[in-house]
Amino acid sequence: MADHGIVTLTVNAQDYAGWMDVDIGAGVLRLARDFTLTVTWDWPGNQGGDVRIRQGDRCEVRIDDELVLTGYVFGTPVRHDAKSLSLSIKGRSLTADLVDCCPDDKPGQWRNQTIENIARALVKPYGITVVNEAGDRTMVKDHTVKPGETVFESLDRLLTLSRLLAMDDGRGRMVMVRPGSAGRAHDRLARGENILSGEADLDFSNVFSEYVAKGQQSGSDDDDDEENSAQVAASSVDTRVSRHRRLVIRESGQITKELAQWRADWERESRISRALEATYAVQGWHQSNGALWQPNMVVRVVDRIIGFDRDMLISEVSYKRSRSAGTTAVLKVAPPDGFEPEPNDKRKRMKLKKSKDGFEYLLPADWERNS
Repeated sequence: MADHGIVTLTVNAQDYAGWMDVDIGAGVLRLARDFTLTVTWDWPGNQGGDVRIRQGDRCEVRIDDELVLTGYVFGTPVRHDAKSLSLSIKGRSLTADLVDCCPDDKPGQWRNQTIENIARALVKPYGITVVNEAGDRTMVKDHTVKPGETVFESLDRLLTLSRLLAMDDGRGRMVMVRPGSAGRAHDRLARGENILSGEADLDFSNVFSEYVAKGQQSGSDDDDDEENSAQVAASSVDTRVSRHRRLVIRESGQITKELAQWRADWERESRISRALEATYAVQGWHQSNGALWQPNMVVRVVDRIIGFDRDMLISEVSYKRSRSAGTTAVLKVAPPDGFEPEPNDKRKRMKLKKSKDGFEYLLPADWERNS
């Protein structure tokens, strides 16, 4: 299928196309997609008329016929000089309000509720729909909103305990997902085949040999005094780090021993995963089967220069177009281990193809019997 890549912005029942510069971003850790579209003042179909788009207008963005973003216009920058004039439209997903804004004061605290129920209550004042794609039914003993934190920050603390990810979809809904639930990419990323450029910092400065999660577990619902609460702690040791490096993570609110262990384990794998993050650019926005590159897909990456021959999770996608670089998709990838449950968890581990690369020594010690 040809990669047409026709981008259409719909505002107030009016379609706008012919964009010269395009930047549309989506990811599994950012919750709100965003876009910047730029054109000259007189593009085909406008016939020199004013562009009737204002800040705060609801909008939809499509690539060809596929809806990739539903949200609001946040900015309309204008730039002109003696030779040219350009207009940009900038916007973000409906879920942007969850990233920017704070929860309502009431109720502010939930006890013995499912993560889904708490999430729905947090986002309800902003009119956002929650989709529990993961089907998670985890119960949380206590979740309390911290003063000054945004809805997304509160959600992030909540979801981290259950290894869920919160992202948006093309309809502007908040979706609770498991890592890799978007499926496996049809194409692989391979140097000499479809990779235009690649880069990885390979920075391990935030990786530790031991992670300790600590919190409080009150004796009763009426006893929130830290002095009268039992301290809960769990540790996760990473034998892949040769020297002693210890990190303590403080959890707010009440936490169980099991949740503390999950958090320590998650930190262990998440930090290794972030250290191995890489960014690749490929030509076009579609794979060879016509499907868009999407966040939360698992993709095989073969890059002998960096040292990869392994499955990676696409954590972020940017659909870009410019006069200088043409139409490209920029994909941020990382090992899925940092996003999914621990191999010893009761939760189902995603099926990955075994790696045979320069970083195989960083696989979990029990990879062989769990892969």
